[in-house]
Amino acid sequence: MFKTFSMSVKDEFFMLEFGRRLSQILSQFSENIVIYLNGDLGAGKTTLSRGIIQSMGHQGKVKSPTYTLVEEYSLADKIVYHFDLYRLSDPEELEFMGIRDYFRPNTLGLLEWAEKGLGAIPTADLVIDIAYDGTGRKLSLFAHSELGQQIICQLDVDHAK
Repeated sequence: MFKTFSMSVKDEFFMLEFGRRLSQILSQFSENIVIYLNGDLGAGKTTLSRGIIQSMGHQGKVKSPTYTLVEEYSLADKIVYHFDLYRLSDPEELEFMGIRDYFRPNTLGLLEWAEKGLGAIPTADLVIDIAYDGTGRKLSLFAHSELGQQIICQLDVDHAK
């Protein structure tokens, strides 16, 4: 059985900070990493992505790819693909854009609204559920692979410090 990890963040600053912490762990791996980001509109999926992407070295803005479907960030250590599948009508649309070409070694795929692309996208290594919790958010992370398990184990170690 794979591990889980949960924590609460009280505001945007702490969501970005968690993204920074997670990016330090993700940067240790050269494999392709696939993370599904689940949550209602406005829950913080793009904010978390921004924390990860900027911590990996991106200097500019990180915008939601709601209308572009995917934003690419070529960084020093990894290429990050930030997907937002909210407007996708059919997973087959992803086949036309060459979705499989995005998932290769040393890439990170952050997928918002991944359930809309099931069948065309790779299985997640890690699923992050973001839920409203008063004025803050509750983050629940679920490993779906050995790689996801390693990421959560490292988060557990860091969180215990």
